[in-house]
Amino acid sequence: QFRNSYDNDSITYSPTGRLFQVEYALEAIKQGSAAVGLVSKTHAVVVALKRNAEELGSYQKKIIRIDDHLGIGLAGLAPDARVLSNFMRQQAMTSKMIYNRAIPVIKVANAIADKAQANTQNYGRRPYGVGLLVIGYDEAGAHLYEFQPSGSVLEYFGAAIGARSQSARTYLERNFEQFVECSMDDLILHGLRALRDTLPQDKELMVQNTSIGVVGIDTSFQLLENDDVRIWLDRMGDVANTRGRPASPGLTPATVEDTAEPIDTDV
Repeated sequence: QFRNSYDNDSITYSPTGRLFQVEYALEAIKQGSAAVGLVSKTHAVVVALKRNAEELGSYQKKIIRIDDHLGIGLAGLAPDARVLSNFMRQQAMTSKMIYNRAIPVIKVANAIADKAQANTQNYGRRPYGVGLLVIGYDEAGAHLYEFQPSGSVLEYFGAAIGARSQSARTYLERNFEQFVECSMDDLILHGLRALRDTLPQDKELMVQNTSIGVVGIDTSFQLLENDDVRIWLDRMGDVANTRGRPASPGLTPATVEDTAEPIDTDV
């Protein structure tokens, strides 16, 4: 059986200059359920689709609070996200203890980028198999950064990661010019519409499988789940109806999982 000679560790380059371990990590992100982030002048929002491994199991956590002004949405290997989120919390606490101020969002984003990039050049390590959307609000305003296991961090007006995220990106590219002046409410609704586009046609967003995280100029980081999400899904349905699209009926939890995807990495 053929075996790739250049994918045994994360520091061996192939003859074409590729690091296969990093590419495998990026592939793990594509297998995770989708997360969408978007930002205005005053607020940043991340929305995510939760999966349950089986009908009897609970839904996976997809959005993590880091600090009052900072949070993340994830796609990929959740245990790796837990390691990185704990590291980010340490950075945030250190900033408060030493400098008596909240850590700037760009600083904590660059810190995890450096940590991840070190794993691509030290023997015996592996890249983190998770992508993160980092949202926050600091003295410079609202921010959204996408983190990749290669150590790359870029700032975006809107970004989407995970399975079928290209559909969400298409929605964001069509509408991103509106985001700058959006209120927090409109920003959340834009995020939910983009997230809905990542679903197969026979599935729908519902209370159990949707998470919303929001932070802004007048809002500490809030995580909305379960019944707190219902009002936003209802509002999105009303907007859909006024635009000529019929509101889809809710689904039972048993029908949420998309069985067409080969593996569930959000575990």
